Amino acid sequence: MIVSGQLIQPVWKLAVDLVGKRFMLCSQISAAKVQIIRHHAGADRGIYAAGEYAVSKREVRRGSDRIDVFAADADGQVFFAPRSVLDSTDCNTTNFKDDWMTLQRGASVVFDKVQKSYDGEVLVVKNLNLDIKKGEFLTMLGPSGSGKTTCLMMLAGFEPASHGEIYLNEKPINNVPPHKRGVGMVFQNYALFPHMTVAENLAFPLQVRKMSKSEQEEKVKRALEMVEMPQFGSRRPAQLSGGQQQRVAVARALVFDPDLILMDEPLGALDKQLREQMQYEIKHIHANLGVTVVYVTHDQTEALTMSDRVAVFNDGVIQQLSSPEELYEAPQNSFVAQFIGENNKLNGTVTAINGNICDVRLADGTMLKADRVNVGAVGDATTISLRPERIETVVNDAMENKITGHIEELIYLGDHIRVRMSVAGNPEFIVKVRNRAGEQKLARGQDIQISWFADDCKALDPVG
Repeated sequence: MIVSGQLIQPVWKLAVDLVGKRFMLCSQISAAKVQIIRHHAGADRGIYAAGEYAVSKREVRRGSDRIDVFAADADGQVFFAPRSVLDSTDCNTTNFKDDWMTLQRGASVVFDKVQKSYDGEVLVVKNLNLDIKKGEFLTMLGPSGSGKTTCLMMLAGFEPASHGEIYLNEKPINNVPPHKRGVGMVFQNYALFPHMTVAENLAFPLQVRKMSKSEQEEKVKRALEMVEMPQFGSRRPAQLSGGQQQRVAVARALVFDPDLILMDEPLGALDKQLREQMQYEIKHIHANLGVTVVYVTHDQTEALTMSDRVAVFNDGVIQQLSSPEELYEAPQNSFVAQFIGENNKLNGTVTAINGNICDVRLADGTMLKADRVNVGAVGDATTISLRPERIETVVNDAMENKITGHIEELIYLGDHIRVRMSVAGNPEFIVKVRNRAGEQKLARGQDIQISWFADDCKALDPVG
């Protein structure tokens, strides 16, 4: 498959062997370097890590890693592919970039007007329309009963859709059985066979696909190296820690080279420290392989840490589909604002609208200015959403909103102090004060003025 990089030094000239369908370098390069910025497993299943590679006439090398170089375009953008890819691909001089891009690893997924009901009356998933791109890491996030796991089970083939169609690589799969969808699955309880060794667990999906013994051994070895467990092949699952079992489950899902990996809350059984470590490991595995990952969780930290995009579910409907940054910084409704991150809410009524800014009167008469996100007209009820870290405990004249609060509680958390205050009738108003030299000393029972920018508080649909 394709690995692309940025040419650091010379622009290369190319010669094309049209008979052998191979792109080859025709000028000698001695000290050129290439920075790998996107990387995928090749058709020969070599895995090439990100980093700086030295380039010679016919190869790219970093340590023992080697990739054949086939082409560079006029802008200096370089494409790498194992020779076996181009040997089986009809590439030519005019569209080689387009040809190679079609070889990108990862599966596209489309949910088209999908509904699901278990009893024929109540819809668990309601008219779901969702496009997942090749190579994307998409997380379905939501509370219990929101429909996220049901969507994953329908994609895996374990549950039928009541209505609508699901497409994998533009082909409908509603009537395709699970074992023929070519999808890797990681379950919350890992589902490892206790009577088999680690190597036997990994070889099982290869045996089902009737691969040769030598190919099984090669793929099992590569999968164990991928999760940094090459020496654990002879152990049984009971002899592994929870984190090690989780890595084996991931390796088993990847061992037969699927283009789509489904993960159903795979880190739920791990302790906090190990869970955070595995978040980064799964993220790095995805980056190295370029497969499409659909991940289900109710843990917002997991979703924000690992995902390219996050679909927030509630009551069988996607409330917002955005990047982690946009989801946190620009929630589109009150549910998303309350579900993602810590959040303060103040209820009031819209009294004026001036472009993207609206004036809001709180129940105690306090007037605030807020970013108009999800309010219609003057007189509408609204809930203001405000992140604790956006609030200053010192007077800032540049900030449009200033209000007095009463300190109810101080909790020391190392890098910051969590201050619980009573503000405008809300006794659970939270401010995060950074722990740094020169910061104002605060005390329980103290009245202080706090301030924040209008753009940092969002006027959303009302909630109780």
